[in-house]
Amino acid sequence: MNMPKVTRCDATECSYNMQNVCHALAITVGDETHPRCDTFMSVGKKGGDMGATAKVGACKVANCRYNQSFECTASGIQVGPEADEADCLTFEPM
Repeated sequence: MNMPKVTRCDATECSYNMQNVCHALAITVGDETHPRCDTFMSVGKKGGDMGATAKVGACKVANCRYNQSFECTASGIQVGPEADEADCLTFEPM
């Protein structure tokens, strides 16, 4: 199983985001019910590996159609603002 890439991130306030690219090595998505990006942080400074594009390391949202044993099977995901959080916009409930 390959880790899917974060193909776009519109959470521009995130410290890992530079020009809509997430530069964390990997992100973790959600809790049991909410597909938020658990890796999101805003500390007023940019970080991560500027040569890397993030992949999904784990997904804890068991009721997503792309979740298989807490791994994401989507070909890629998009992250963006939903309400007041950075969420996985690729999330689809079963």
